[in-house]
Amino acid sequence: MSYHFILLLLLFCSKAHSFCDAGINGYASESGCGHSNKILIKGGTVVNAYSQQIADVYVEDGFIIAVKPNIMVGDDVTVLDATGKFVMPGGIDPHTHLAMEFMGTETIDDYFSGQAAALAGGTTMHIDFVIPVNGSLPAGFEAYVEKAKSSCMDYGFHMAITKWDDVVSKDMEIMVKEKGINSFKFFMAYKGSLMINDELLLEGFKKCKSLGALAMVHAENGDAVFEGQKRMIELGIMGPEGHALSRPPVLEGEATARAIRLARFVNTPLYVVHVMSRDAMEEIARARKSGQRVIGEPVVSGLILDDSSLWDPDFISAAKFVMSPPIRESGHGEALQQALSTGVLQLVGTDHCTFNSTQKALGIDDFRKIPNGVNGIEERMHLVWDTMVESGQISMTDYVRITSTECARIFNIYPKKGAIMPGSDADIIILNPISSFEISARSHHSKSDTNVYEGRKGKGKIEVTIAGGKIVWENGFLNVVPGSGKYIEMPPHSYLFTGIDKADEKYISSLKAPVKRSKVAT
Repeated sequence: MSYHFILLLLLFCSKAHSFCDAGINGYASESGCGHSNKILIKGGTVVNAYSQQIADVYVEDGFIIAVKPNIMVGDDVTVLDATGKFVMPGGIDPHTHLAMEFMGTETIDDYFSGQAAALAGGTTMHIDFVIPVNGSLPAGFEAYVEKAKSSCMDYGFHMAITKWDDVVSKDMEIMVKEKGINSFKFFMAYKGSLMINDELLLEGFKKCKSLGALAMVHAENGDAVFEGQKRMIELGIMGPEGHALSRPPVLEGEATARAIRLARFVNTPLYVVHVMSRDAMEEIARARKSGQRVIGEPVVSGLILDDSSLWDPDFISAAKFVMSPPIRESGHGEALQQALSTGVLQLVGTDHCTFNSTQKALGIDDFRKIPNGVNGIEERMHLVWDTMVESGQISMTDYVRITSTECARIFNIYPKKGAIMPGSDADIIILNPISSFEISARSHHSKSDTNVYEGRKGKGKIEVTIAGGKIVWENGFLNVVPGSGKYIEMPPHSYLFTGIDKADEKYISSLKAPVKRSKVAT
């Protein structure tokens, strides 16, 4: 088969949508364009977290078979020319909420639309948060298994803990040992719904440690936020700006510091989700400098947006930016970028939790009723490249580390995920550094009718996404089908737990206690 014929065939498949089996929302099915299960990516710069080289990448049956120059293949192989482009592991988003019931409604993106958007943006796996049903972990797990039946790419689960008793403790063991969950999230905010107190936090941290599971926290002081909300209402501040004013950075910093100190007391690793402020970041920096194992996860909205839009006189324009912790005033994002570039923060998520304008309007008279959440699952890879790599703040290898590899390492699925090497899953993106992108609600793949990054332009466009060894995004065309995604089990005891037992032994031996004392009669 000639090179020109292959090009014509690829062009035909990308253009002839009417010849592809139609999927929902206008996306073609997997069988639509007849790509081979054998793919050769030729001549690109292969970038991993710790190295880069010009090489070919050969994929077969969903796995990477070889990474080396000048790979020779037969006629039954789909060939992609990546000359002058970067070939990198697909993104892994560590923080999403698809089909989540929250604040009287449900996120507009389900597992199909959210994952389709992710694939169009170069993310090939995400980890979603399972919310228990009436506090029950097994019921929550089964509910999310049902939600995920429409998935079209690989995904994993974190589990939230919203109450504590012996049943929850035993169910945590089942989740880790039988269900492939190795992380549990504790909400220090949302008083009256998801929020837990310090007693539960301590019990949860101890249980996580015993299971080798990672403890995660949403760090805001929920009691103080509740007081801040009352204060805003008393001042007559009812609009979206009241959301940010009611939960200032100091409350995020306080909760982050408290969680860090309690994790240190228990001696277990801690993961702080959606770090949005300089206050929280500095607490993480201080802890890491002392040797404590704390992971800080900024999200794209916190890195590149500021809170000025919350004062927009148009309610819908302002409300679309409402999330928790809030997007901060100018200066915080730049501080978070610097922390990411120096290793104080380790990876980038999105907290993709989308509500359309009708749903956001539930709080038109009271900011406390505006469903919290913004988009990002489709935009993350492009925005991080443009913001961090194009500006010279990080290298290409750092980009791979913070968008893919470090997440795979933290959640113990590396090098199955997060790497381009023989034996790894064939989750691959091809990025053209000289192409440009523009973000708009008119062209994104989310079901939402708004986008917090509306109108943003930048350099570095993901032209091809390969997920599970299949070409699912090419030439601006998605080729995905509901139900094709796979649940990825994540084993406990990641690298973060190495040496924890020895540290405990050292602590116990340092106590010089109990002291033997003779009993003196009185």
